[in-house]
Amino acid sequence: MKPVIFGLSGHSLTDSERAFFREADPLGYILFKRNCGDRAQMKALTDSLRELGGRADLPILIDQEGGQVSRMQPPVWPAFPAGAAFNALYQAAPISAIEAARHNYHALALMLHEVGVNVNCAPLLDVLQPGATRAIGDRAFGGEPMQVAALGRAAIEGLRRGGVVGVIKHMPGHGRAVVDSHLELPRVKADAAALEIDIEPFARLNNAPMAMTCHLVFEAWDADHPATQSPTVISEIIRGRIGFDGLLMTDDIDMKALSGSAGQKASAALAAGCDVVLDCWARMDEMVEIAGLIGDATPECIARLDRAMATVQDGPEQADMAELIAVRDELLALA
Repeated sequence: MKPVIFGLSGHSLTDSERAFFREADPLGYILFKRNCGDRAQMKALTDSLRELGGRADLPILIDQEGGQVSRMQPPVWPAFPAGAAFNALYQAAPISAIEAARHNYHALALMLHEVGVNVNCAPLLDVLQPGATRAIGDRAFGGEPMQVAALGRAAIEGLRRGGVVGVIKHMPGHGRAVVDSHLELPRVKADAAALEIDIEPFARLNNAPMAMTCHLVFEAWDADHPATQSPTVISEIIRGRIGFDGLLMTDDIDMKALSGSAGQKASAALAAGCDVVLDCWARMDEMVEIAGLIGDATPECIARLDRAMATVQDGPEQADMAELIAVRDELLALA
C-alpha cells in the first residue's frame, strides 16, 4: 500500500485510472465536486473503488464542511451551514451551539455514508485571528480556543455517530495566515508563547483519529520549512507538544505554498514525518511520479489507519436525517 490519497477525474473510473490504481494501491481516495453527480452515481463510484482495492474499510474522503466548502451540493443534497453559524450561537448559548454542531455533523455524516464516503476532512480547529485570510474566514468555529475545541469535539462525535471518520485540520493551526496557502506560502511571525493559542484546540482533541497539516511556515518553530515538510514541527509540536498519535495526512500538496514537483513535495512531506500524502487533482503524470518516488506505507502508518477506521466499523447509529436537521435549525434560530 502506498501512503498517498489520490483524486479522481470524473463520475466514474477511467480505464487508465483503474489500471494505475490497481498497480499503485493507494491508501485511499478523495472526492470533489467533479465526482459528485447524484446518489446512485456516487455509490457506484465508491463501490468500484472498494472492489478495486479489495478493502471494505478503504478510506474514501471528501471535504464537506458546509458553507463555501461543500462538494455535494443542492439540489441533489441539502446545504449545511459553515462554522460561523455555530460560532454565532455559541456567543448566546454555548450548550445549544454544541448540541447544534453535534446534530449537524451527524446528519451530514448520514448523507456521506449513504453514498459510500467514510472520511470527512472536517472539522477545522483553526483559531481565527484578526486579519486572517478569507480562505479560513467563516469556515472557523471562532477565535477562542476552548470554544473551538468544544465545537470541534461535537463535530467529531456527530460524524462518528453517522459512521464517518473526522479529520481535524489544519494542524498545528491556520488561523494566523494572512495569505491564501492555495496561492502562496504564508509565514507566521508570532512567538512560541502566542502560538499556544493556536495549538490548544488540537491538544484538547489530540485523540482524534485523523488530522491534516497546514502549509504554513511558523518562524518560531522552523523558519525554513512549512509545517507539512518540517521534521521539527511534526515531531516536536504535532507529535510532541500537541500529543497527536493518529493518522497525519498532508493538506493538498498541489497548493502553491509548496515548491517542487509533485513527487518532490510528497517525498519531503513523508520524510518529515507525515503518514500520508494528499494529492487531489487526478493528474496522471503527477500521480505516476508520486507513486514511483515514495515507498510503501510504514507499519506505524498502517496501525494508525486501522485504529482510525475501527472507530466507525459498526456503521452509523440509527437516526433520521431530517429530524437531526430540524433540531439543528431550531437551535441555530436562537442566535
